[in-house]
Amino acid sequence: MSIGGLAGRFGLATHVLRHWEAMGLLAPARDAAGRRRYDTADLTRVAVILRAKEAGLSLDTIRSLAAAGDPVKRRDILRAEAAALRSRIAAAQASLELIDCALGCDHEDVTRCAHFQQVVADRIAI
Repeated sequence: MSIGGLAGRFGLATHVLRHWEAMGLLAPARDAAGRRRYDTADLTRVAVILRAKEAGLSLDTIRSLAAAGDPVKRRDILRAEAAALRSRIAAAQASLELIDCALGCDHEDVTRCAHFQQVVADRIAI
């Protein structure tokens, strides 16, 4: 499969695949004319990279996972990523609760709401 075919299959620009290749995430074969040729393994790798990005992993982390030959090292990387994701989820949940509070608040000025004031006070105390 050509670079254009692979990129089109996933809705990516071809420069994205070239960047991933430069980072060592992809290593397509080349034909006699030097053009990149992607096989089923490359297709799978692109799907894995995209899924990992959707999960919040950076390209550097994805590269580290791919390069980690030791399962213990991969688990350590994934544990750190899971902790970071849990932290982002907690922050997003707190933000959603604040927005829901503001939407349900009877005060014309949300800054007069006791719950909002407590959230701000908690933030200042950090």
